[in-house]
Amino acid sequence: MTLTQLEIFSVLADSLHFTIAAQRLGISQSGVSHAIKALEAELGVKLFHRHQSRVELTDIGVRLLARSRTLLGVAETMRQEATDTQGMKQGMLRIGSFGPTSSVRLLPHMIHQYQQKFPGIEIYVDEGPDIQVTQWLRERRVDVGFVVLPENDLDVFPLLDDQMVALLPAAHPLSRLDAVTLSSLCYDPFILTGAGSGEWVIRLFHAEKLQPQIRYRTSQLLSILSLVESGDAISVVAESSLPDCDSQHYVCRPLSPPIKRRIGLAVLDSHQASPAVKAFIALAQQLHSVS
Repeated sequence: MTLTQLEIFSVLADSLHFTIAAQRLGISQSGVSHAIKALEAELGVKLFHRHQSRVELTDIGVRLLARSRTLLGVAETMRQEATDTQGMKQGMLRIGSFGPTSSVRLLPHMIHQYQQKFPGIEIYVDEGPDIQVTQWLRERRVDVGFVVLPENDLDVFPLLDDQMVALLPAAHPLSRLDAVTLSSLCYDPFILTGAGSGEWVIRLFHAEKLQPQIRYRTSQLLSILSLVESGDAISVVAESSLPDCDSQHYVCRPLSPPIKRRIGLAVLDSHQASPAVKAFIALAQQLHSVS
C-alpha cells in the first residue's frame, strides 16, 4: 500500500462520494475508484459498501481508517520535521474549530499572524460542534482543535476563560435582573445552538433536572440574535461568542450561580505533534493564554 492510497481512502471516508473525493484530491473519479480497489485487494477486505450515489464505510473500514490516519499523521510529521530544518517553508496544518468563540474571536487573528510567519504552511479549517472537534482529533482528521476543557484524554493548552449567559429580548422581564437562574429560562420558547456548545448547554439544564422549551435549533449566531431581538425566544450562549453583550434589542445576563467554561487548544499527543502544530500552539499561547 502507498501513502497516496491511504490519503484517497481518508478523503473518500470523509466525503462518502467518489465525485466529491476526486474533486478534493484533484484527480479523476476513476483514479479514486482504482486506488480504493487496489487497496481493498491488497488488504483482502472491503472498505466501503457501494450504493448507487454514495458509499458507506464497512465495519473493518471504520477500524482501518483510524490506522490509516495515524500513518498519514506520522508521514506528515516526518515531512514537516524535514522541512523544519529549512525554516518550515512548506507543510500542512489542519485545525478543528467550533462556534463564534473560536471561529470568529480567536482563530482569524491567529491564522493571520501564523501565515505572516510561515507563509508556506497550508492551513485547512473544519468547523463543527465542540464534541465533533474532539472526535476529529481522535480520528486524526485534524491536527489541532479548539475544545471546551477539561478533556482528559487529550493534551490541552488553555487559552480563554469565558462564562455562559442568558440571551434575552431587551423588553423581557428577566432583563431587569442582574443575573438569572436556569429554572427561570424554562418558561419561554428556547433556542438551542447547533454549533459550539449546544450539547453542553442542554446538559446544564438536565443536571438541574430542568427542561427548556426548545422551539428552535440553529447553528448560526445571527439567526439566534434575530430570533431573540424579535422577542420570539431566549437562549443561553457563551459570552465570548457575542459581538456585543447588550444592544438596543437584546441583552445578556450572567447565570446564577455563575457557569464558567474554559477554551483551549488540544492535540492527540503533543510529543508526536508536527513542527507546524507546535508553532501554532506557541503562537496561540502568546496571543491568548490562561494559567
